Amino acid sequence: MKKIRCPKCGNTIFFDESEVDENGTFVIVCPECGKKVGVRLKVPKKSVAQASQAKKEDQTASDAVASPTVGEQPSENFGKLVVIENRFHYKQEFPLHLGDNVIGRASRSSHVDCAIATDDPSMDMTHCVVNVSRDRNGRLKFILRDGPSNTGTFVGNELLGDHERRVIEDGTLFTLGATSIILSLE
Repeated sequence: MKKIRCPKCGNTIFFDESEVDENGTFVIVCPECGKKVGVRLKVPKKSVAQASQAKKEDQTASDAVASPTVGEQPSENFGKLVVIENRFHYKQEFPLHLGDNVIGRASRSSHVDCAIATDDPSMDMTHCVVNVSRDRNGRLKFILRDGPSNTGTFVGNELLGDHERRVIEDGTLFTLGATSIILSLE
Protein backbone atom coordinates (compact mmCIF):
# COMPACT_ATOMS: atom_id res chain seq x y z
CA MET A 1 0.00 0.00 0.00
CA LYS A 2 1.15 3.52 -0.81
CA LYS A 3 -0.35 6.84 0.12
CA ILE A 4 -0.61 10.28 -1.42
CA ARG A 5 -2.20 13.55 -0.38
CA CYS A 6 -5.10 15.10 -2.21
CA PRO A 7 -3.89 18.39 -3.74
CA LYS A 8 -7.27 20.00 -3.11
CA CYS A 9 -8.14 19.10 0.51
CA GLY A 10 -4.91 17.54 1.84
CA ASN A 11 -6.62 14.27 2.77
CA THR A 12 -4.38 11.17 2.81
CA ILE A 13 -5.46 8.62 0.19
CA PHE A 14 -4.18 5.03 0.32
CA PHE A 15 -3.85 2.96 -2.86
CA ASP A 16 -2.59 -0.41 -4.00
CA GLU A 17 0.29 -0.47 -6.50
CA SER A 18 -1.39 -3.35 -8.36
CA GLU A 19 -3.88 -0.80 -9.80
CA VAL A 20 -1.10 0.80 -11.86
CA ASP A 21 -1.05 0.06 -15.61
CA GLU A 22 2.13 -0.71 -17.57
CA ASN A 23 2.79 3.03 -18.01
CA GLY A 24 2.71 3.54 -14.23
CA THR A 25 -0.44 5.69 -14.26
CA PHE A 26 -3.99 5.59 -12.90
CA VAL A 27 -6.63 7.89 -11.37
CA ILE A 28 -7.91 7.94 -7.77
CA VAL A 29 -10.97 9.83 -6.51
CA CYS A 30 -10.52 11.53 -3.13
CA PRO A 31 -13.22 10.25 -0.74
CA GLU A 32 -13.32 13.62 1.10
CA CYS A 33 -13.73 16.18 -1.68
CA GLY A 34 -14.35 14.04 -4.79
CA LYS A 35 -11.29 15.43 -6.65
CA LYS A 36 -9.86 13.12 -9.29
CA VAL A 37 -6.13 12.70 -8.65
CA GLY A 38 -3.88 11.38 -11.40
CA VAL A 39 -1.08 9.19 -10.05
CA ARG A 40 2.09 8.41 -11.97
CA LEU A 41 4.68 6.06 -10.52
CA LYS A 42 8.09 5.52 -12.00
CA VAL A 43 8.10 2.09 -13.59
CA PRO A 44 11.51 0.52 -14.19
CA LYS A 45 12.22 0.04 -17.88
CA LYS A 46 12.55 -3.67 -17.29
CA SER A 47 8.95 -3.82 -16.05
CA VAL A 48 7.68 -1.92 -19.09
CA ALA A 49 9.67 -4.23 -21.38
CA GLN A 50 8.30 -7.26 -19.54
CA ALA A 51 4.76 -5.89 -19.81
CA SER A 52 5.09 -5.31 -23.55
CA GLN A 53 6.64 -8.77 -23.90
CA ALA A 54 3.68 -10.22 -21.96
CA LYS A 55 1.26 -8.48 -24.36
CA LYS A 56 3.12 -9.96 -27.32
CA GLU A 57 2.97 -13.40 -25.72
CA ASP A 58 -0.78 -13.01 -25.12
CA GLN A 59 -1.29 -12.10 -28.77
CA THR A 60 0.72 -15.08 -29.93
CA ALA A 61 -0.72 -17.57 -27.43
CA SER A 62 -1.23 -20.08 -30.21
CA ASP A 63 2.55 -20.38 -30.69
CA ALA A 64 3.99 -23.23 -28.63
CA VAL A 65 7.34 -21.56 -27.90
CA ALA A 66 7.94 -17.82 -27.58
CA SER A 67 11.31 -16.75 -28.92
CA PRO A 68 13.28 -14.02 -27.09
CA THR A 69 13.50 -10.63 -28.73
CA VAL A 70 16.78 -10.22 -30.60
CA GLY A 71 19.01 -7.42 -29.29
CA GLU A 72 16.96 -6.92 -26.11
CA GLN A 73 19.17 -5.88 -23.20
CA PRO A 74 18.21 -6.11 -19.54
CA SER A 75 17.72 -2.75 -17.82
CA GLU A 76 20.45 -1.78 -15.39
CA ASN A 77 20.10 -0.74 -11.77
CA PHE A 78 21.68 2.66 -11.09
CA GLY A 79 20.66 2.76 -7.42
CA LYS A 80 17.86 4.63 -5.73
CA LEU A 81 17.20 7.46 -3.31
CA VAL A 82 15.31 6.51 -0.15
CA VAL A 83 13.49 9.40 1.55
CA ILE A 84 13.27 8.73 5.27
CA GLU A 85 9.82 9.10 6.80
CA ASN A 86 9.40 12.10 9.11
CA ARG A 87 6.64 14.40 10.31
CA PHE A 88 6.30 16.06 6.87
CA HIS A 89 5.92 12.93 4.72
CA TYR A 90 6.11 9.14 4.42
CA LYS A 91 8.95 6.94 3.16
CA GLN A 92 9.46 7.27 -0.59
CA GLU A 93 11.89 5.68 -3.06
CA PHE A 94 13.11 7.06 -6.40
CA PRO A 95 15.12 5.00 -8.91
CA LEU A 96 18.11 6.81 -10.41
CA HIS A 97 19.17 6.98 -14.06
CA LEU A 98 22.42 7.93 -15.77
CA GLY A 99 22.92 11.71 -15.95
CA ASP A 100 21.41 14.41 -13.77
CA ASN A 101 18.64 13.37 -11.34
CA VAL A 102 17.02 16.64 -10.16
CA ILE A 103 15.52 16.43 -6.65
CA GLY A 104 12.88 18.77 -5.26
CA ARG A 105 9.48 19.23 -3.70
CA ALA A 106 6.58 17.86 -5.71
CA SER A 107 4.09 20.31 -7.15
CA ARG A 108 1.99 20.63 -10.27
CA SER A 109 4.55 22.88 -11.94
CA SER A 110 7.71 21.03 -10.87
CA HIS A 111 9.71 19.24 -13.52
CA VAL A 112 12.08 17.20 -11.39
CA ASP A 113 13.12 13.54 -11.62
CA CYS A 114 12.67 12.88 -7.89
CA ALA A 115 9.55 14.84 -6.90
CA ILE A 116 9.26 14.35 -3.15
CA ALA A 117 5.68 14.59 -1.89
CA THR A 118 6.08 16.69 1.25
CA ASP A 119 4.76 19.64 3.22
CA ASP A 120 8.32 20.57 4.25
CA PRO A 121 8.50 24.35 3.62
CA SER A 122 12.31 24.29 3.76
CA MET A 123 12.64 22.13 0.63
CA ASP A 124 12.86 23.98 -2.68
CA MET A 125 11.06 22.91 -5.86
CA THR A 126 14.48 22.21 -7.41
CA HIS A 127 16.73 21.68 -4.41
CA CYS A 128 19.73 19.64 -5.56
CA VAL A 129 21.03 17.24 -8.21
CA VAL A 130 22.55 13.75 -8.05
CA ASN A 131 24.60 13.03 -11.17
CA VAL A 132 25.12 9.34 -11.98
CA SER A 133 28.00 8.47 -14.31
CA ARG A 134 30.67 5.84 -14.80
CA ASP A 135 34.36 6.20 -13.98
CA ARG A 136 37.19 4.95 -16.23
CA ASN A 137 36.79 1.42 -14.85
CA GLY A 138 33.04 1.32 -15.54
CA ARG A 139 32.00 1.64 -11.88
CA LEU A 140 29.07 3.88 -10.96
CA LYS A 141 29.98 7.33 -9.63
CA PHE A 142 27.51 9.57 -7.77
CA ILE A 143 28.04 13.33 -7.42
CA LEU A 144 25.70 15.49 -5.31
CA ARG A 145 25.47 19.25 -5.87
CA ASP A 146 23.25 21.94 -4.37
CA GLY A 147 20.70 23.65 -6.63
CA PRO A 148 21.36 26.45 -5.31
CA SER A 149 18.64 26.17 -2.71
CA ASN A 150 17.37 28.56 -0.04
CA THR A 151 18.17 26.30 2.93
CA GLY A 152 21.14 24.39 1.53
CA THR A 153 22.04 20.74 1.16
CA PHE A 154 23.85 18.98 4.00
CA VAL A 155 26.04 15.89 3.61
CA GLY A 156 26.53 14.55 7.12
CA ASN A 157 26.90 17.78 9.09
CA GLU A 158 28.57 19.77 6.32
CA LEU A 159 26.69 22.39 4.31
CA LEU A 160 27.41 22.36 0.57
CA GLY A 161 27.97 25.77 -0.98
CA ASP A 162 26.04 26.93 -4.06
CA HIS A 163 26.91 24.56 -6.91
CA GLU A 164 29.52 22.78 -4.72
CA ARG A 165 29.95 19.12 -5.65
CA ARG A 166 30.48 16.14 -3.36
CA VAL A 167 31.11 12.51 -4.31
CA ILE A 168 28.68 10.28 -2.43
CA GLU A 169 28.47 6.50 -2.19
CA ASP A 170 26.16 3.72 -1.05
CA GLY A 171 24.67 4.57 2.38
CA THR A 172 25.48 8.30 2.27
CA LEU A 173 22.89 10.35 4.19
CA PHE A 174 22.15 13.87 2.95
CA THR A 175 19.55 16.39 4.11
CA LEU A 176 17.36 18.87 2.21
CA GLY A 177 15.69 21.21 4.69
CA ALA A 178 14.04 18.85 7.20
CA THR A 179 14.09 15.88 4.82
CA SER A 180 16.76 13.17 5.00
CA ILE A 181 17.65 10.97 2.03
CA ILE A 182 19.91 7.91 1.75
CA LEU A 183 21.64 6.72 -1.44
CA SER A 184 21.07 2.97 -1.79
CA LEU A 185 22.58 0.65 -4.38
CA GLU A 186 20.38 -2.36 -3.53
